[in-house]
Amino acid sequence: MTIRIGIIEDTLLHGGTQMWSVEAARFFRHRGTEVTVISPSGGWVAARSREAGLNVTSYGYETVSLRDKNAVKAWTAALSQCDVALCTVQPPRGSFHPSTFASRCIAQGHLPTRLVPKTGTIVPSYKREFYRPNKDISPVVIAITAFTQRYLIDHYKIPEAEVPLIYQGIDFSRFGVSTGTMGDTATSRILPSGATPILGCIGSFEKRKGQIVLLRALARIRTTLPSVHVLLVGDGPDEEGLRRAVDEISLGGDVTFVPFTSTPEEVLALLDILVVPSLYKEGLPNIILEAMAMGIPVVSSRLAGIPEAVKDGKTGVLVSPRDAHELSEAIMELWRDRAIYAQLRDGALHLVKSVFDRESRLEQYLRFLERITRVEKNVPTEGVTGT
Repeated sequence: MTIRIGIIEDTLLHGGTQMWSVEAARFFRHRGTEVTVISPSGGWVAARSREAGLNVTSYGYETVSLRDKNAVKAWTAALSQCDVALCTVQPPRGSFHPSTFASRCIAQGHLPTRLVPKTGTIVPSYKREFYRPNKDISPVVIAITAFTQRYLIDHYKIPEAEVPLIYQGIDFSRFGVSTGTMGDTATSRILPSGATPILGCIGSFEKRKGQIVLLRALARIRTTLPSVHVLLVGDGPDEEGLRRAVDEISLGGDVTFVPFTSTPEEVLALLDILVVPSLYKEGLPNIILEAMAMGIPVVSSRLAGIPEAVKDGKTGVLVSPRDAHELSEAIMELWRDRAIYAQLRDGALHLVKSVFDRESRLEQYLRFLERITRVEKNVPTEGVTGT
């Protein structure tokens, strides 16, 4: 069944979710579907989607939050070209939220479009309507982690049959053990001579990602591992504060800032351990799965959907969020015990290959979206599971 798919990413930022959305759009188009990307002007998603030759409807990021009539017209026209539209649940901006706005455009335009919110991050202050804006128009919400699925069922009282779990997965043609050779040239440019182990933290520079906890842990780690080095990769509102913290803790020679990259495999190839010290508002970061696929052990906060991939002592190491001491101990113990290091590496590789293959997951999304267009209510979700 050929369908027309919309992908709504109402953000100017870039990250794992936004990369997934562009890749998903390209996959759907390759499978013969018509794809429309709805994303603000000047944002990463709109720019990359155009570069990929995708059909893009863009709008003013600020004006849409005011429900400007031109924005309403643009969204309604774009949604009229879609049988079904995936909408990432983003933080609200005042009283504006993309899923409720899209729902209103569909209702007021009398469109047959099905709206499917998609989320991996749970924020307790979010309203139920962000996930279920209109049951007739939006019959399901896709959860990308089992933690999120359970939360939506238990806390928002959304019926279990209406909260399918579909993991996002990763691209093994990009992320694999053999990719490790890609970083040889970059090593000489980025890293100081003799640095070991190389720790990496890849993600937006914002408080919730917890980079400051890793910096505090590093101050302790280097007393035992004097050649340790950390790569902080990304950009964001906290970058200036993190740079100040590096100076205040006297870590200048032990930390390198690396700009955001759309080819994280090149940075991952440099790492001995990926560290994910997130504090809150997390789902299951793609970077964790990508590192695991490349044979890089992960030390991460025990948070949200992360334990579905980082199984403590089997595929990685979990620590308490905000605990710099526990984080430093976990990193040092993992680096010292090479048998455990190898065991976690092998366990992680097995898990991601068996559960998190992106192509099979995108195929699952496509099949599910096709099924959505066939029914009006009580959407069947048999077989739509991430496990």
